[in-house]
Amino acid sequence: MRSRVLVVPAAGLGTRLGADRPKLLVPVAGVPMIDRLLALFADAVQRAVVVVHPSFEQQVSAHLGQAVVPIDTVVQTTPTGMLDAILLAEPAVRRSAPDEVWITWCDQIAIHRDTLRRLASETTAHPHAALVLPTVTRPGPYIHLHRDTAGRITQVLHRREGDTMPPIGESDMGVFALPYESFGRLLPQYAADVQRGSATGERNFLPFIAWANRHHDVVTFPAVDEMEAVGVNTPEELHAVEAYLAGREVRRS
Repeated sequence: MRSRVLVVPAAGLGTRLGADRPKLLVPVAGVPMIDRLLALFADAVQRAVVVVHPSFEQQVSAHLGQAVVPIDTVVQTTPTGMLDAILLAEPAVRRSAPDEVWITWCDQIAIHRDTLRRLASETTAHPHAALVLPTVTRPGPYIHLHRDTAGRITQVLHRREGDTMPPIGESDMGVFALPYESFGRLLPQYAADVQRGSATGERNFLPFIAWANRHHDVVTFPAVDEMEAVGVNTPEELHAVEAYLAGREVRRS
């Protein structure tokens, strides 16, 4: 089995959820979000690095003391964007020197285990790809991966940054796999000249997909279900994900 470290940027305060606790500790159908996420990835990774806000570092570290995989916590003192949160995990990742680094947002708990199995299979089949990720085609996309006629991803459009979105688009799932060499070398190169988001002023990770695909292979594959792309950011999304997970449990039983 290839060794893997999971990086989870999770410094959000849960403001849009109206939460009374850090976002990653908000319960989803009675189980804290981060616990669901780590259980989901436990069969695929050997260690995780969770990036947290300084105001709840002690609370989260205490909670993660009994996690299903060993955890390193890293503090993001300034909310400058997901890219910087991911880069903060680099020293902890380097200590493990894994074959692969997987990245996911803390609220992507609707991901299907079959999608993660396919992700592991694709990274094994394409060990030299700079990046491997599942995608979904859906109406009203929040993110759209624009491709050229050869199928290469040339631009990542982001509704939050004010980009004009197509009525139907191809979105990422908030789950990404990079070989360690790509995480340790290509991602810092991208970070050195990344442009801040025009609306948020943040240093975003997602444009790395198009940046990497200019000179390297980026492998995508379809996820099992478009609901997997729904992150838990609002009460409405929380209820939708809870209903989706409950429906999956019923179909399994």
